[in-house]
Amino acid sequence: MVDTRSQEILKTLREAFSMPKWTTSTCDPFRMLIVTIISQNTNDRNTEKAFKNLSNKFRIDPETLGNAKALDIQKNLEVAGLYRNKSKAIKQVSQIILEKYHGNMKQLLSLPLEDARRELLQLPGVGPKTADVVLLFSAGKPTIPIDTHVNRVSKRLGLAPEDGGYEIVRAALQSLYDPRDYFAVHILLILHGRRYCRARTPLCEECPVSSLCQAHRTS
Repeated sequence: MVDTRSQEILKTLREAFSMPKWTTSTCDPFRMLIVTIISQNTNDRNTEKAFKNLSNKFRIDPETLGNAKALDIQKNLEVAGLYRNKSKAIKQVSQIILEKYHGNMKQLLSLPLEDARRELLQLPGVGPKTADVVLLFSAGKPTIPIDTHVNRVSKRLGLAPEDGGYEIVRAALQSLYDPRDYFAVHILLILHGRRYCRARTPLCEECPVSSLCQAHRTS
């Protein structure tokens, strides 16, 4: 059964936001993996700075980063926070991909969704969000990564249980939308969270989906 309110939310968000140009191309899985590890508990601006620093120093491939000194990786990630743990994870994950997958993630990502997700979750520094980002952005797999924006917005809109953890929120969103819309749902909820549905000062009066918002109705 189609949930009309959730579909109306998606339709309205599509009209309110333009999808970023970079979303029209498939992202290199290894680069996406490294960027997402760096992004953990870090804002977008500092993630971009740290990845740029790392890219200026090293080629972003499993062999180069796997053979690099952890301390040298670490120096380029200091702006991102938790840089010691992240540099260690990046070196270890690069070595594993080099040794187990011969430096190419294509074999891993060609597995069925749950098998590929399970493999990714075994890698150092890779949690559910990181795994789902790589699967969605680099392999087109039908999953919705739940970052802080998606988590907050989906709960305020009443698309997911208020007390739901990562997997509950992901399952709730995926039950509401067609798999072909998962990519758009992820991107549009992030854009909406950045522009209107902010964590501290949500712009409810300007929000394009305020009439459909559960939190706005009860406030």
